[in-house]
Amino acid sequence: MIEVQNLTKHYGSLTAIRDVSFSVAPGEIVGFLGPNGAGKSTTMRILSCFMPASGGTAVVAGYDVFRESMEVRRRIGYLPENVPLYTDLRVAAYLDFVAETKGVPRGERKKRVADVMDRCRIADVQNRLIGKLSKGYRQRVGLAQAIVSDPAVLILDEPTIGLDPRQITEIRELIKSLAGEHTVILSTHILPEVSMVCSSVVIINKGAIVARGPIDTLVEQFFPTARVEVEIAAPSPAAVRDALRVIPGVVSVSDLPGSDGIGRYVVESARGRDVRGEVFQLAAQRRWDLRELRRMGMTLEEVFLHVVAGEQTE
Repeated sequence: MIEVQNLTKHYGSLTAIRDVSFSVAPGEIVGFLGPNGAGKSTTMRILSCFMPASGGTAVVAGYDVFRESMEVRRRIGYLPENVPLYTDLRVAAYLDFVAETKGVPRGERKKRVADVMDRCRIADVQNRLIGKLSKGYRQRVGLAQAIVSDPAVLILDEPTIGLDPRQITEIRELIKSLAGEHTVILSTHILPEVSMVCSSVVIINKGAIVARGPIDTLVEQFFPTARVEVEIAAPSPAAVRDALRVIPGVVSVSDLPGSDGIGRYVVESARGRDVRGEVFQLAAQRRWDLRELRRMGMTLEEVFLHVVAGEQTE
């Protein structure tokens, strides 16, 4: 549904993105991640035909964004980070106007507008001026205008910015419900949100792609070991570390900050090797006071920090 190859954008002597390549399958929700200034918004603006690229190719819904931009625009919904709204219009009238400009047939417009207002939880303010709405409501109006034409592709730049926790949950569920029927690129700084909504991610840093793929695959790629957190009260922390290191399959043991003489350790082992039973038996045999023993899950946030910090160091 989306194919990007060697996309490059120059602003004079500044290169915003360089040789960006990735693809998004039909019906997939992909998280587009990166630190501030990494090139996320530039890429999304090019894909939405908001600005031209300096080089490379991009195909959205089967149409080239450079040579067939009008066809692309008919098939996408775009929510920029700063939503441009007509503040002197009322919510329902604005969405009706957007539906008309996006080619929604007259006979379907009223039902379509009512449907997106319900889905975005803005029906209660449909007769209010947009300029009088809170930031959270404006953001939801912006999302409604992006989906009012039922587009094949949605490009969402920080869709939950300015929303309260309840509203974030509602919009998150709405985005998840779009999977299968719509292809979605979601850019956000809220990494747990990506983990809950997206099936895969593309991570960009300093204008270049540094990682891409399913979240589980990236976690295994960058963190090939399993980790267990252990908290043991024992007379000699050194003896605890030495004993943990000789457990078969353990590749490393490192300290975590402890208190009151209680040692806390991270025990790493080969992926798929669960050493918790052996740690328990070891503590029982040595008569150490085992306070905590839990598996540590690898997160998208850890992957993000790993690849971005690595690029910055380089």
